[in-house]
Amino acid sequence: MHIKRREKRSNHIVALKVLFKSQLQQSQVEHQLRREVEIQSHLRHPHILRLYGYFYDQKRVYLILEYAPKGELYKELQKCKYFSERRAATYVASLARALIYCHGKHVIHRDIKPENLLMGAQGELKIADFGWSVHTFNRRRTMCGTLDYLPPEMVESIEHDASVDIWSLGVLCYEFLYGVPPFEAKEHSDTYRRIVQVDLKFPPKPIVSSAAKDLISQMLVKDSSQRLPLHKLLEHPWIVQNADPSGVYRG
Repeated sequence: MHIKRREKRSNHIVALKVLFKSQLQQSQVEHQLRREVEIQSHLRHPHILRLYGYFYDQKRVYLILEYAPKGELYKELQKCKYFSERRAATYVASLARALIYCHGKHVIHRDIKPENLLMGAQGELKIADFGWSVHTFNRRRTMCGTLDYLPPEMVESIEHDASVDIWSLGVLCYEFLYGVPPFEAKEHSDTYRRIVQVDLKFPPKPIVSSAAKDLISQMLVKDSSQRLPLHKLLEHPWIVQNADPSGVYRG
């Protein structure tokens, strides 16, 4: 639950995320929440939603978050069906910069998807949910995240590292341009199979440039060590030609 609040002294608008302890205890995610708060409160980046602090009473925990006036990107994508190449490239580049920052701090996000992205006042993207991210130096084996966005190594429960975020960003880029994730299928088992086989198809409609397809193909690679590194993504011709360097899409 999110509540918009004005902080008294500074007149600064923040959002309160209210979590009920009973639900946290039932699902045994209290330690996970503490980790989420710990991680996010230390991150300072224009494309990462700020977590200013938290407080709690007997029944609830309140997270004090940056307010993102333009709301969820997911709703915007549903409304538009799919984004233009300029818009998609601007978003992908800004997320790549945020992830480079995270990885530099040994934080893997692991759950990059439209539902976890909010839009700031200018329409700039903010990575919002660090619920699954883990402050880590080592490789992890837990299965988490959303099926459509899971990389092959997580589907197969093999060790994974920061390159899982490159895969998810590739899936996101595809969904921005086509309006559906690339490995979608009616049955979970078929989605799994398509991911593991990297069954990547580009439909004829909407029309997407070969440069965009090239970038996606370089990110959605089964061998995680062969995925396009994020700093190289920022130099890719499609990004260079289409992305607004400010990170703000001016439609």
